[in-house]
Amino acid sequence: MVSIARPRRFKERARFAPVRALRLVLAATVLLGATNLRAEVSADGRPTRGATGGLAAVQVGLVSWYGSEFHDRPTASGERFDAGDMTMAHRTLPFGTGVRVTNLRNGRSVVVRVNDRGPHVGTRIADLSRAAALELGMLRRGVVRARIEVLDEAPSAS
Repeated sequence: MVSIARPRRFKERARFAPVRALRLVLAATVLLGATNLRAEVSADGRPTRGATGGLAAVQVGLVSWYGSEFHDRPTASGERFDAGDMTMAHRTLPFGTGVRVTNLRNGRSVVVRVNDRGPHVGTRIADLSRAAALELGMLRRGVVRARIEVLDEAPSAS
């Protein structure tokens, strides 16, 4: 009877699988940059409270802009999306928060207000209105690497 033995390389792969998985996760984190959060942001991506009590957060990653097909549709905050307003969508920042977005490719920046949730695409950290994207010089490119800095906290609903 002939026995078929597994080649040695399969045993080696199985033994080093956890190490390879960890390397893959680390490489993806470095390459994508979406998880490049500064110390002012907690591990889950939510802004932490600064010494002044206000929101203090900086986040760096990929930013895109809304297409015209979303114009005049309701946003998560309840208001209608206007492509001509300086607004943005963010996953966790409170509605009404003022944010400075800086295009890291050309250094241009714009101040916008959070009024929607998103983006719902992969590793992106924000979606901007068309007007904000125009000011940042990113209309043709569509997606750029940017820095997001929280300027002020949303008004409290008391």
